[in-house]
Amino acid sequence: MSKTITLTATDGTKVEFIDDVIGSGAMKDVYFSPDKSYVVGFFREPQDANSKDRLTNITGTYRERIFNQVGGEYWKNLFCWPTKMVEWNGKIGIVCPTYHKHFFFGSGNFKGKEKEGKWFASAKLRNRFIPAEEKGTWLTHYHMCIQIARAVKRLHAAGLAHSDLSYKNVLVDPVTGKASIIDIDGLVVPGKYPPDVVGTPDFIAPEVLETRSLKIGDPNKKLPSIQTDRHALAVLIYMYLLYRHPLRGGKVNDLDAAKDEELSMGSKALFIEHPSDKSNRPKVDQLSKSELPQGDVTKLPYSICGPYMKELFNRAFIDGLHNPTLRPTADEWEQALIKTTDLMQPCQNPNCEAKWFVFDNSTKPRCPFCGQEYHGQLPVLNLYYSPKKGVFKPENYRLMVYNKQTLYKWHVNRFVTPNEKTSDEDKKPVGDFHFFNGKWILINRRLDSLYDKDLDKKIEIGQYVELTEGKKILLSTEDGGRLIIVQLVNN
Repeated sequence: MSKTITLTATDGTKVEFIDDVIGSGAMKDVYFSPDKSYVVGFFREPQDANSKDRLTNITGTYRERIFNQVGGEYWKNLFCWPTKMVEWNGKIGIVCPTYHKHFFFGSGNFKGKEKEGKWFASAKLRNRFIPAEEKGTWLTHYHMCIQIARAVKRLHAAGLAHSDLSYKNVLVDPVTGKASIIDIDGLVVPGKYPPDVVGTPDFIAPEVLETRSLKIGDPNKKLPSIQTDRHALAVLIYMYLLYRHPLRGGKVNDLDAAKDEELSMGSKALFIEHPSDKSNRPKVDQLSKSELPQGDVTKLPYSICGPYMKELFNRAFIDGLHNPTLRPTADEWEQALIKTTDLMQPCQNPNCEAKWFVFDNSTKPRCPFCGQEYHGQLPVLNLYYSPKKGVFKPENYRLMVYNKQTLYKWHVNRFVTPNEKTSDEDKKPVGDFHFFNGKWILINRRLDSLYDKDLDKKIEIGQYVELTEGKKILLSTEDGGRLIIVQLVNN
């Protein structure tokens, strides 16, 4: 019978675990606490003084900077962060909270196993192994990416790099749109703690692969950093939205498989959807049935992700692929993802797997996944901001309308952003849209200064304003308040 081991952590607190290995990773053996509220992972290899110091800071100083301040509770859901360090039988261990239950498969062949990100980032794996009820929707995949980008943003703001950001080190739940970054113990502090690993294949930045043969200490050698994290983040987002790798195409750079891999992911890396150099397009006839249609870039090009995402993918995989300084930041990804969710429309085909698509500014919108055309009247709200009183300018920001959609404070006021700092008050809906008696309407729920500008009429709380072609609606008279101009697409 397994026995309970009791230890004193380096911070002086008690740690208990059951002496029965529940899992083994590349570096650690993992044990449950008696109540399964946390796990203890012991490194199989001895940790040198530098590694111990890194772990001490990760469980201490860095953790406190992120979690022990205003808003710190928010981050506990986006990271599985080590809380303590222990020593047992000459081995160093770390204590981590157990994963939330939604990060475990509830059905299918993998019931009870962790929802490692890899299962949802590959068309082949999704189509072959993942039951429909575990796949989520395209919209929830965007929500997952928002959380990943936000977590990486927080790491980088603290001056930390993950160093091994990949679908192996991210847990996701497409059903709820939740995500959590794991394996925090390898964090890189530039100039202080060098990386233990160069990363996971598929996510290693080209410059790291290109200089891998150079000796440690060579000024030209590139190691994992915030800039390489940005490459990995872009790859992750691309794969979670399109279920294919942005660099793995049909081009062969060397007949030797190992050399070809090093070149194709390193010095010769080329975006499979490069607009002018099409030599790395996937060869559809060489793809398996389970990789289609997602593997065919002509049928599902990256442009289906919307204009904001397309711009960042271009910067990540064209401009910044071999120039790390040009890569989008995690904050830019977060903002683009949020703005794109405001362009989403529910697909009218009840059998569509994606359930949602991004409006493409066309007069005949159609779902790219199932081909279903949108039928009916579709309001498009163009948002304007006021640089000075009485003057409004277009903001390159649109909000799509669908039945029972909600309006939030961050739509109303450009100075409110939906992120980790959003107050509970600002998270409450302030209005909602309905298709009622053949008309589209906006019902005011909580806005004190909503105006129909065409009629110069205030819309009181509980009242509604009809959405008609060209209708001007002032959402708020406050500083930062937006004006919307309605555009109707009839199909």
